[in-house]
Amino acid sequence: MQNQDINQIIENLKGRRSYEEKKASKLGFTSLYNYFEDKILKEKKVFEDKKKESEEIKTNNDLKNKEHKSCSCC
Repeated sequence: MQNQDINQIIENLKGRRSYEEKKASKLGFTSLYNYFEDKILKEKKVFEDKKKESEEIKTNNDLKNKEHKSCSCC
């Protein structure tokens, strides 16, 4: 089962196809499909990591704000 998004990316390469094929073979991939599949998975992982990091920062800021509001004068 192949992902249609990856197939579409490969079809739209046009002049860059030979460049991407050389790059993929240099990195050890057997096909352009495997190369782009790995590339997309890495991009998704980076996006998810950034999302988790921003959520952690938000919760840390919320906790800090709650700690500062413990006195009755604020």
